[in-house]
Amino acid sequence: MTDIILHDLAPVLLDRIKRVATTRGWSLQETLMHLLEHGLFACEAELVGRFSDTDADALQAAISALEGVPSDPGFSLIGRIETPAATQPPAWEYPEPSPVDLDLLAAVGQGRTD
Repeated sequence: MTDIILHDLAPVLLDRIKRVATTRGWSLQETLMHLLEHGLFACEAELVGRFSDTDADALQAAISALEGVPSDPGFSLIGRIETPAATQPPAWEYPEPSPVDLDLLAAVGQGRTD
């Protein structure tokens, strides 16, 4: 393994590296190697997850085109949330009782008696 030599390292950064080495039980060289590898992986992952300007412009154009699709009762409502009107829900209304219902209510003493 190649030796890693760092000059003019900030004392706070050196202290943090030493804490990682102590916690993991690694040498300073081994710790620096792990930190470099993991830092590179993190930086590379950030670069991969970004769109180029051309791709970002194409995606924005596609989103804008989809937002312009007129509303209909079918596919254009997928993923859209209609804002509810500021109205109260309708009060519950019981349907008009049928003759059978009236007879049952009369039998238990809660309905008409004719």
